[in-house]
Formats: sequence, C-alpha cells, structure tokens
Amino acid sequence: MNNRVRELREGKSWSQGELAERLGVSRQTVNAIETGKYDPSLPLAFRIAKLFRKPIEDLFDPGE
Repeated sequence: MNNRVRELREGKSWSQGELAERLGVSRQTVNAIETGKYDPSLPLAFRIAKLFRKPIEDLFDPGE
C-alpha cells in the first residue's frame, strides 16, 4: 500500500519518534508504515488521518 505519511510528517517537521508518540506506537512502526513494509490497522490508519486532518483516502492508496 502506498502512503503519504512521510511527506506529511516531514511537512510538520516531526521526527518519526515524535509522530510515534502522538499516535501511541513505536518509532519502528512509523518507519515500517513509511517504507511500505507494514500496513497499519484500520484504527491506526484513522488515527493517522485524524492527526493530519486529512481524509483517510488522501493518506493511503491501495496501489491497485
């Protein structure tokens, strides 16, 4: 799954650790999401979308 998490995080000048803290996950989880090695659970995807004030569809693309 493609995503814009890194782009949006960098736009806020947050480190991976800062984003992880805001989401209640580990920095490794943020890294894995950003690199496409891990697809977040639906509740986590919604938390990410809410944090960035974007519709979930603007953050994640199934890459069909």
